[in-house]
Parts: sequence; C-alpha cells; structure tokens
Amino acid sequence: MSEEEIQRAEEERIEQAVETAEIAISVRGLRNSFGDQVVHEGLDLDVRKGEILGVVGGSGTGKSVLMRAIIGLQTPDEGDIHVFGESMIGRLDDEALAIRKRWGVLFQGGALFSTLTVAENVEVPIREYYPNIGPQLRDEIAAYKIRMTGLPTEAGPKYPAELSGGMKKRAGLARALALDPDLLFLDEPTAGLDPIGAAAFDEMTRKLQQTLGLTVFLITHDLDTLYSICDRVAVLADKKVTAVGTIEELLATDHPWIQEYFNGPRGRAATAAVSREKDREQTKAALSPSDGRR
Repeated sequence: MSEEEIQRAEEERIEQAVETAEIAISVRGLRNSFGDQVVHEGLDLDVRKGEILGVVGGSGTGKSVLMRAIIGLQTPDEGDIHVFGESMIGRLDDEALAIRKRWGVLFQGGALFSTLTVAENVEVPIREYYPNIGPQLRDEIAAYKIRMTGLPTEAGPKYPAELSGGMKKRAGLARALALDPDLLFLDEPTAGLDPIGAAAFDEMTRKLQQTLGLTVFLITHDLDTLYSICDRVAVLADKKVTAVGTIEELLATDHPWIQEYFNGPRGRAATAAVSREKDREQTKAALSPSDGRR
C-alpha cells in the first residue's frame, strides 16, 4: 500500500468517524520541536464528541504544546490534525475559520486583557468574528455568559486586577463560551485554586458540558478533577500519547509513570474521596422518599 493510499484511507476513516458522530479531534503522526528539543514524535490521539478528555503528563511532556498545535498557535513539524473532519494545519480559508468559531479556549491563568473590563474581555471574540453585532446585543451576550459561569452581574464592569484567582478563571471561561462553542479547551483550569474553589469549578464544567453538549479537552494535573469529571484520560509520556482510556483502564496498564501517578498517595486519596462521595450520594438516594410516596 503506497503512502498516498494510506493517507487517503486515513482521511476516509476520519470522515466516516465524524459522520457517525464519534470523533471531534483526530491527531495523527504529530511532531513538535523547539530547535533540537523534540517534544512530540509520532503522537496520535482521538477526542470523542461529547466527552471530557483529561490530558495529563509529567513536566515537559508538552501538554500545552499539544493544545496550541490543535488550535493553530503552534505549527507542527509533521503530522495532521482534523477538527470536526477538517484538516486544520496551515488553513486560513473560510471553512477553517468556520471551525475555529466552534471552539473556545481558557488559557492558563485566564489570560484576560488587563486593560479591559470583564465584560469587554468576554466581548473580544464577538468583536473579532461578528463585527456587525451592535453594542447593545454584544453587551447582553457578555452579561449572559458572565452569569452562566457563576459570576455576579456586577463583575462585568470590573477589571481583572479587581478579581480573585477563581473569578479570573470564571471570567476567562465566560469569554471561551462567548460564541456558543461545540468544543472547549481548558488549560489547567483549577491550578492555583483552593480545594473548595477547584471542586466548584469542576462541578460547573461538568454541568456546562452536559447542558450545552460540549466536547472538552482538559489539561490538568489535578487528580480530583480527573476522577470527578473526566470520561477518559490521555497520558503523555515518551513524546507521545502512551495510553488513553478510563482511569480503571489506565490502572490496568503497566506503564511506570501511570502506576506512580494514579497509585501514589495523592492518587489513592483521590480514589478514596470519589468513593466517599458515591457512598454519600447512594445514602442520600436511599433516604429520599420515592416518587410515589406522599
């Protein structure tokens, strides 16, 4: 089978997967490097539509680099990236632009513009992609997105410097949701938050994903996040995705980093916390009156 035939067969496979509502993102043979430092080599990954995929890996494994390559901020040396069936590398045409409108991104730390208010930050993608929308409707959309992420209405006219760390994350999320995306990229969304704030952000992420039907690509080092809201987890190691699956499936592998990460003290603590939460939910359900009782 020639290289051209292999490429054609792979494109047909991706198209078929997209048509049957399976794959939102398909990455094949990705190579990323900075000078002599190779970050990724032959990296493959599929992100299923409607899932929350957690992405983990040790320091320097290129989690953020992978995300930046997918959204077009990092040009890979080799490989291809399809989003909703469209090849995205080097694309600046109208079809690629239409795909970019379908995703939102929350960068590490929120990445808010310090000289803009929260509402003005949320309006940035609206101004960029829909310049004909008038100021009144733009303000209404921004206010709605701000409320959607749990921020009070009075947060709109504030500047990022006036917000707490958790509020900045929520403001960044409101901006990521400004265009009603199908696909959401979150880069370390709970980093720097206290446990209560992190748990609240996780719960909000899951509710938004379920309510809006989002596909979520979530980079994190937070084991509680992985256990509580991620449908599957992709592990970056050895310059590629070494494993992807549910946590139970990952625990069945013998990769040393995976075993150390999930079976270490923090991993066991996260497992115990999830188990306790499930027990509480089951107890609450058992004590609640059935629908037929008065």
